[in-house]
Amino acid sequence: MRIAVTGSIATDHLMAFPGRFVDQLLPDQLEHVSLSFLVDSLEVRRGGVAANIAYGLGGLGLAPVLAGAVGADFHEYEVWLKDHGVDTSAVYVSDTRQTARFMCMTDEDANQIASFYAGAMEEAVEIDLSRLTDLGDSPVDLVLVSPNDPAAMVRHTRQCRALGIEFAADPSQQLARLDGDEVRELVTGARWLFTNAYESALLRERTGWDEPDILDRVGTWVTTLGADGVRIERKGEPALTVPAVPGVRTEDPTGVGDAFRSGFLAAVSWQLPLETAAQLGCAVAALVLRTVGPQDYEVDGAGLLETVAAVYGPEPARLLGPALEKLI
Repeated sequence: MRIAVTGSIATDHLMAFPGRFVDQLLPDQLEHVSLSFLVDSLEVRRGGVAANIAYGLGGLGLAPVLAGAVGADFHEYEVWLKDHGVDTSAVYVSDTRQTARFMCMTDEDANQIASFYAGAMEEAVEIDLSRLTDLGDSPVDLVLVSPNDPAAMVRHTRQCRALGIEFAADPSQQLARLDGDEVRELVTGARWLFTNAYESALLRERTGWDEPDILDRVGTWVTTLGADGVRIERKGEPALTVPAVPGVRTEDPTGVGDAFRSGFLAAVSWQLPLETAAQLGCAVAALVLRTVGPQDYEVDGAGLLETVAAVYGPEPARLLGPALEKLI
């Protein structure tokens, strides 16, 4: 399976606050918040949801196509992605804007406060997915529509339908910006729907749909639950829950959900069971959780197999072995 990933490409500015955000909030002053946090560290890393997911897929040997908008400052980042197995031929370069910036502060409880400068991402609507049909012997089988300029997300979903390409909906952080009609359009007909626990509630609020309504409109709904693992739901079937990898030291949670999607979709592309796909997703997510930066881990096939076998047992390790052993 050839996967294209649309969405944000950004530089991450990651800061650590040595305290708890909740201790700085006064309940009777929430209408007049004015806070400044003195942080202990600043890490500047490569990021952006689409780029993070593509990086993980590339590390797992899938040669994903990245389709996002960047500025003229992208050259060094592009070399990095190409060196890690990512096809950047569908990346759009703006003449006037810089590549997006993500600024995130994390407290000692792994809570985060973030802001995002869109920059060149505002031009992502110019990306034409019909170009993905011109990839010769390796046509795209699935497009992941991840957080991006809202107009681009809607356009790319419509193009997938028009081109007959299956798509996965991952509205994620952009649920706060999208209106009900836009969210309903992004979700309807998706082969895969990805959310975290909070986003699943926000999705229901935005669409006005309850869980059965959503499952009527998507193939499979995958919800990440943090330390509690992952829940997978399909219409007419009992929910499947897969636990997370336990005992992982948390260095930085940025990009953990993106890494899960990489592992999950890689296993799906290898036509493995959903439970096995979620187990690999959790194992890849653990790599990122113990690393500062969403692209500062290396995919180690032997290490992943060891983790899967230790946490989930020999059978999923056996199923994953043929693909992961190629990475050793």
